[in-house]
Amino acid sequence: MSVKLRLSAMMFLEYAIWGSWAPILSAYLQNNLGFSGSQLGVIFSLLPLATIISPFLGGQLADRYFASEKVIGVLQLLGGVLLVLIANITAFQPMMWLMLLYCLVYAPTLALTNSIAFVNLQSSEKEFGAIRVWGTIGWIAAGWALAGWRWLVKSPEGIAMKGDTLILAGIFSIIMGLYSFSLPHTPPKKDAAKPWAFLEALKMLKDKNFLIFALISFVVATELQFYYVLTSPFLTQQVGVSQKSISFVMTIAQFAEIFVMAFMLSWALRKFGMRLTLTLGILAWPIRYIIFVIGQPSWLVIASLALHGFCYVFFFTAAYIYVDTIAPKDIRHSAQSLIATIILGFGNFVGSLFCGWIQDIFTKNNVVNWRGTFLVPTALTILCLVIFMIFFRESHKKTAPEIITT
Repeated sequence: MSVKLRLSAMMFLEYAIWGSWAPILSAYLQNNLGFSGSQLGVIFSLLPLATIISPFLGGQLADRYFASEKVIGVLQLLGGVLLVLIANITAFQPMMWLMLLYCLVYAPTLALTNSIAFVNLQSSEKEFGAIRVWGTIGWIAAGWALAGWRWLVKSPEGIAMKGDTLILAGIFSIIMGLYSFSLPHTPPKKDAAKPWAFLEALKMLKDKNFLIFALISFVVATELQFYYVLTSPFLTQQVGVSQKSISFVMTIAQFAEIFVMAFMLSWALRKFGMRLTLTLGILAWPIRYIIFVIGQPSWLVIASLALHGFCYVFFFTAAYIYVDTIAPKDIRHSAQSLIATIILGFGNFVGSLFCGWIQDIFTKNNVVNWRGTFLVPTALTILCLVIFMIFFRESHKKTAPEIITT
């Protein structure tokens, strides 16, 4: 129980950092600093870009050289300092370069926190959801804390202070850095037969089903950025949600995540298996975007944010569990880094630039055609659903006989 509580607190802080800025930074940059759609896309592409570059290094360090909790601690302390610096910048280029540096130190921690949890749990399929749900609670807590602060100071524009969303993330990051050193000791496997763990993880792509899974994960991840980058401007500009309340409204998605992750994920995996659970996760995406395309009534659009629970949990959270069940024991960190690179790296990088470009295409005289903008992810997620159902087959034979060791 002590281990589970510590892992839960780890997830809470890890995603409170991200949740402090990811849902609403775009509204701040566009509405207050005047960034264009393309500039918005560049800023939001930096974490995915960093996820392409850095997690394999982080996985290699944790798999072969240093204890995972120490790697996370050092990276988060450095990240906290960088976030506070970025909060005081309003020009695009200096913000871009500092944000890139921050993302390079934060990106490896996303995969490493997952792998620490998997290593220290006895059954990933039964227990991971109950641990990971605290990340969603942390995301919500960050959104509520920011909304509460903005209401407290009664700022008419909803921006209580310059870069407040980034300052809050920096505070959480420093706390996470200090806390990480108290996590369960997760040493590297220095006696592994093959020294380059990330090269062994790449060989997993030779399996046809894993390759299909990876490709669909990439495309679905590109469409995730339409939600993360464009939903807050869409809600404030089209639906009428105030900027003061946007961080609170956006947490509807995370409340749904909590419910689905805590009460439905393990049940769905037992009842339907991995393939159908992933399929249901993909199906939720076009349903949500169709509602965005319709754009009214406002209550339905806001309520549709709850579909994010199924979109994210049934596909992405299940995807991390799937990788854990098929990855060889001595390359788990690097296998998690591989799927993180595909989803959070390549997928989100392309998606960030793509959605910013699409928004600019459908913008005339500074007015965005949101219906046309969201038709694009609607069509692409329907295509992913069809391809996945036709070609993906769940493998029941695990690569490693032991899923989890304690």
